[in-house]
Amino acid sequence: MILTRDVILDEIARGRVVVEPMAPDQVGPASIDLHLADEIRVLSGGPPVIDINDEADFRAVTEVRPLVDPYVLHPGETIHGITRERITLPGDIGGWLEGRSRFARLGLMIHVTAGFVSPGVSNRQVLEISNVSQRPLAVHPGTRLCQIVLQRCEGSAVYAGRFATQDRL
Repeated sequence: MILTRDVILDEIARGRVVVEPMAPDQVGPASIDLHLADEIRVLSGGPPVIDINDEADFRAVTEVRPLVDPYVLHPGETIHGITRERITLPGDIGGWLEGRSRFARLGLMIHVTAGFVSPGVSNRQVLEISNVSQRPLAVHPGTRLCQIVLQRCEGSAVYAGRFATQDRL
């Protein structure tokens, strides 16, 4: 089941869900707004054709850049961003990253396929930001770019994979 505002606030008050930093007005009817932090990862260098196989590593063909000024995201371009907030979830709550409709209506997607936030994480969320419009979009640091929808799990699990404690791109 999806958690509503009153349940989200109760889980935060009990210390089971932690969002740092967070202002009270970030919690909506059934989600928590998240901000784009001040760094991005863009495609840069590498071979002209990227092999998609078990050894593929995005770090070999991308570079991290500071996001001080707005980044102009061109049509068809995808970059990585990261949330300013660190999300800590208990083993019985997972989440879904979703874009905000005000930006989706302009052609901005905030995740390509990796929208699931595993139970038991304690990290900042990487965003796969894509421009599917016909015009360039200027992406600003500090914008409430997305939201996390929390969902109670049947049972309990803790994600301990490669990105379990990511703090940087």
